[in-house]
Amino acid sequence: MAKPIEVNYLQLGDILRPHGVHGEVRVRVLTAYPERLPKLKRVYLGTSPTDPRPAPYTIAKVRFDRQYALVTFAEITDRDTADRLRGLCLMVALQDAVPLEDGEVYLFQMIGMRVVSEDGQDLGEIIDIAETGGNDNYIVKSPTVGEYAIPDIPQVIVRIDVPNRQLVIRPLEGLIPDKPPRQRKRHTADTDDE
Repeated sequence: MAKPIEVNYLQLGDILRPHGVHGEVRVRVLTAYPERLPKLKRVYLGTSPTDPRPAPYTIAKVRFDRQYALVTFAEITDRDTADRLRGLCLMVALQDAVPLEDGEVYLFQMIGMRVVSEDGQDLGEIIDIAETGGNDNYIVKSPTVGEYAIPDIPQVIVRIDVPNRQLVIRPLEGLIPDKPPRQRKRHTADTDDE
């Protein structure tokens, strides 16, 4: 069974590039709560939410430009220094994140959950999550049928059972493969002379 990912930070966005010459950076916003960005004082920059030592930064100013945030950090005052932040994740400490509602989980907590049907049939384990523009897709690995994707839509997802680490689903017709994908046979050239 895959071990749940241990993180201390939640990713709010990706730093894309410097903006202007005074240290401001353009951030692709990934959080569902972008309005919280200007209220945050302390954030962390690192390579990923599992980075063991992300660097703390103080937000001095945030403004929005379409789907992007333009962020100024108190510690950064010039374009060259801002350019070194390119590609880093902008994160908040888990304890400072927006509190979850009952039954909600962070996406990283879904890794390693068992997937079961409403009638209790074990359908595999979540090994990854594909975040798309529409709904997320949970990538499931089953010992009997291999890997397949479950869309995060109300017609399929019945409930997330957090205490038992289970995702209970109602499989739609054709959602789960009947058998593992076929392995391609290797064809070798016939070397016998006739």
